[in-house]
Amino acid sequence: MIEHSPFSTTQEADLPLLPQPPRSVQETGLDLSLLCELCAKTLYVGGKMHLPVLTTRLRLPVSVLREVLDTLVADQLAEVSWRGESEIDVQYQLTGPGRQRAAGWLERSAYVGPAPVPLEMYRSVSQRQAATLPRVSAQDVAEAFAEDCLSPQVRELVGAALHSGRALFLYGPSGSGKSTLARKLGRLLHGVVAVPYALAVGPEIVQLHDPAVHLPPPLAQQARHGADRRSTDARWALCQRPVLQLGAELTQPMLDLRRDSAHGCYQAPPHLKANNGLLIVDDLGRQRIPADELLARFARPVEQQQDVLSLQGGSEFTVPFNVVLALVTSQEPEMLLDAGALRRAGYKIHIGPLGDAAYRTLFRQQCRACGMEVDEGALAYLVEELHRGGGQPLLASFPREILGRVADFAGYAGQPARPTVAALDQAWSSMFAATVPQLATGTEGSLFARIE
Repeated sequence: MIEHSPFSTTQEADLPLLPQPPRSVQETGLDLSLLCELCAKTLYVGGKMHLPVLTTRLRLPVSVLREVLDTLVADQLAEVSWRGESEIDVQYQLTGPGRQRAAGWLERSAYVGPAPVPLEMYRSVSQRQAATLPRVSAQDVAEAFAEDCLSPQVRELVGAALHSGRALFLYGPSGSGKSTLARKLGRLLHGVVAVPYALAVGPEIVQLHDPAVHLPPPLAQQARHGADRRSTDARWALCQRPVLQLGAELTQPMLDLRRDSAHGCYQAPPHLKANNGLLIVDDLGRQRIPADELLARFARPVEQQQDVLSLQGGSEFTVPFNVVLALVTSQEPEMLLDAGALRRAGYKIHIGPLGDAAYRTLFRQQCRACGMEVDEGALAYLVEELHRGGGQPLLASFPREILGRVADFAGYAGQPARPTVAALDQAWSSMFAATVPQLATGTEGSLFARIE
């Protein structure tokens, strides 16, 4: 069930995250034939290459590459083209037969990149680091949302859900800030994770590391976890905990392995990239997959902390699946899911309109962020006349949208952006295409008669 918690109380600093570098081909966990093929393809694409450059391309230590290159030389597929004074100052190139063999390997699989990590090693490391990730505390929530206008009740629900590792079901009207809140949940997921650049699944390679998802942590955290490339396995990258968002574009094939014929490998599905992080399914109910089927697709993997993927031909294998799942929708939960599915959906958190004070605070924050001076009279006009008079709820998305339009109109006119009553009127009418309350001019005693 999605309510299952993947976390333990062990602290993240107890164990090093990155494995030690392999000292031999055997310690890589890979077949010598796979490494010879990968090395030969790298030489074919790059031409003559120094040994240190090969270590960088393949992310393998010199000791491992010497075994691989010695094998290629013994098989007359590669040769030393130049040798300097030091042991590593050596340049290699393919022989004629070596180029023919490498061309055949490239035709079968065009993958040229970091050497993969065996699937079993990835399972072991992922399970260990999932057990060391810290739990979310009340202090974490208070610090992360210190300047956000969340109600105390929403904060408690969010904190409890993340502390437990259960799924979050965020629902409410469009524009209430649900998607923004979901993305900000990543602030609460502390710690770092080790992510391999690629996985070896039998003879196949699955590319896992995605620079857009797996962001490097601050240098201080890298030093804390021993991210020195000389003392760790360079086939792994130290990353912030991933945050990945899927929207209405999500289809069933996206949740399966995808064969990338151009690169000669498989591409990991998004939920595998989100392992040990946060997976957001936004606009739930707008995907081509029915919401209950999508929820059922993730229910068992979250419960068992592993998912089953298939290669072309039907060969199946299991991968780790330790994620916090955030489901976001603007639709009514009872209209979207049946009672059983709702029960599996974890913490249900309604995100509705803001209160008067919270909305004003958010507007002031957005003014500062946009470099605009707050006009308290105009702000009162916005809340009391435009929102209440027009029947529009105080949604979290409005301040940024309104101020953005104020800036647009001011920039077009070549004037500094100021959130005056007139500017708010203009922005408001451009949003709703409706008649707005007219500003009273010259009427003594009117609240907004002299506001500009």
